[in-house]
Amino acid sequence: MRKNLFAIGLLAAAYSVQAQNILVHIDDTAITYVSDGTLLYSGGGFQTRGSGIIDVHGNIMIDGVSGDGLKTITTGGANKTNGGNIVLRLNDPNTYASSTYGQLYINGLSQSDITGIVTKEFRTDRHGNSNNYFQQIAMPFFGKALSSLSTEFGKTFNTSRYDNPILKHDNTNVVSVHYTNLSSTTSDPTGYYMLKSKNNDLNASTPPVSLPTIAPTPTGSVFTIHGQPYSNLAAPLTLQNGGNVNFGTNGTNKNMYNEQYNSYLADSFEGTTTPWAGTFGKNFYQFGNPFLTNIDLSRIGYNESASVTDGNAVSNIWGIEYNPGTVVTLPSGSTYSTGFLVQTFHPTGIPVGDTGLIIKPMQTFKMKLRDNSPQTLNFNTLRRFSGTVRAASTDYSVVAAKTNSNGTVKQLGVIGLDANGKEVARTYYVVSASSLTGHQSSIATTVQASAGKNMIGTFEEAINGGYDNNYLNYWLYINEANESNFKGKNVKLVNYYTDIVKSYKFEIKENAEPVSGGVHALSSGIGFYYKAPNGTVQQAKQGDVIPVTGAEYDLYYGEPSNIVLAVNETATSPKTLVIYDPAIANYFVRFDPNWKKADIEVYDMSGKLVISRKAVDASRDFVIELDGKIKNSYVVKVVSEKGEVVNTKILK
Repeated sequence: MRKNLFAIGLLAAAYSVQAQNILVHIDDTAITYVSDGTLLYSGGGFQTRGSGIIDVHGNIMIDGVSGDGLKTITTGGANKTNGGNIVLRLNDPNTYASSTYGQLYINGLSQSDITGIVTKEFRTDRHGNSNNYFQQIAMPFFGKALSSLSTEFGKTFNTSRYDNPILKHDNTNVVSVHYTNLSSTTSDPTGYYMLKSKNNDLNASTPPVSLPTIAPTPTGSVFTIHGQPYSNLAAPLTLQNGGNVNFGTNGTNKNMYNEQYNSYLADSFEGTTTPWAGTFGKNFYQFGNPFLTNIDLSRIGYNESASVTDGNAVSNIWGIEYNPGTVVTLPSGSTYSTGFLVQTFHPTGIPVGDTGLIIKPMQTFKMKLRDNSPQTLNFNTLRRFSGTVRAASTDYSVVAAKTNSNGTVKQLGVIGLDANGKEVARTYYVVSASSLTGHQSSIATTVQASAGKNMIGTFEEAINGGYDNNYLNYWLYINEANESNFKGKNVKLVNYYTDIVKSYKFEIKENAEPVSGGVHALSSGIGFYYKAPNGTVQQAKQGDVIPVTGAEYDLYYGEPSNIVLAVNETATSPKTLVIYDPAIANYFVRFDPNWKKADIEVYDMSGKLVISRKAVDASRDFVIELDGKIKNSYVVKVVSEKGEVVNTKILK
């Protein structure tokens, strides 16, 4: 995209500037408009006076030194603190998820010299659809009074933990701390905040604070958040001792608020079959973007080159979740999320999965490391105006040469679309020369991630292809296999909601870079394939969309030498899953797609039957409605109309 550079060394309206060094001044009643795609550059301090406005639909870069200031002042010269002068716009609130937006980059200024108030227009997917949900949000404002959020969001937050609190995640102690004094101010630039959504939809509202209307007028509704932006962070963050607590058996130990850890902690990277075992929940961190500029996390897992680098090499990184998604409730009461994104890192540092790792202003993310060895993360060097990740250029080819013995990392993304062509789910199949085929037990190398409540996913593969019947509860968002010993063998893709997911779209990448449209063969000369139920093996090509004709598909890297079914092509055990849903604090049953009806019985540890349901419709999830106040273990027995039985132990 073409970008215009507007370098300012002049005043928008003449005014005598004193005290701090100010290079750009917008005087009272003056208006300066920064259009979408334009970069306004200032090599020093920046200031507005009175009702002077800088209306930002593009980007501002302030690159100064200590002593330069960022100020919003009254006509009398005092600090103006009510906002509305430096306005970072959301350019199309009606399509906010894909909309461009104004950004502000500050470099070199001392934090004490930043007294100006910036107004940020904000709208995002809501992270739940009931009063029990929290909006996950970053707070890129220095010393912002938490009480001001009540005015800005048009609702009243309070100090009760379970009513309308403001929370901030504590990475070391794995607890969401609630503020008991809303006169407190923000002091953690990378904090992961959560705002209770009770009595309000925190993703969109008519702004309670009036802002100037400047053509072109954006449509839709937004929130307006005000505060002093951060300059460079003082030092890189040290990553160590995340999740440094004893969770207890099955997560039953309690935090400082007398809440069991299993009531809200989730680890999608290590929670596939044995949650709460090993390093589940350990080495886990939750952060918010500290800046009013995008940050690009796509290449933080390895050293690049001396000339082109982000200055980060988190060598033990496992993966990042960077979009909580939109929660949708099904008629059964169970939920699924659309739009959530997960990227894992191959041991060479190459990212796989959702490889567009741009964190927007006010967006949060979660990071999982493979062990507790200390690492650093420098947010200052990750800032980027572009909405796409930095291209792998010279530095990337150097890395590829260093790891040439391992070949490239190849991935097939399968995107589930509904009847209107809207994305509702996705999953990934990854291959490389160093990946392991079959069940993953090494947290040091795996790139896998759990599918959780996702509507589509793959199952762990047997060494000869098809289902591994020992791990039918291994339900994966990102799956991997070795490109050599699993060449031409099949991974099972399963769609539990064929009435919702009507077609698949293919997204193919090599070393995190998309291949060209319509391309099948990768650099190896080999490509991915798929086979529909009762169909023939077909090439998977970049961008192709195919109709869904059944619940089970086969995915291949390399064309199979024949299409004779593998021994484990059909699972000898039913693929019925019992999944915990923290959004409703209960478990639900997701039935084998081949089942029509099922009987469900739930027993407590004394053998008492506590739930019994006959002829349950297996086309929908079934919520196991257990009393959350009673802490106990249970056995869930699910029997299909054909007599197939699944027994699972759960904990409440």
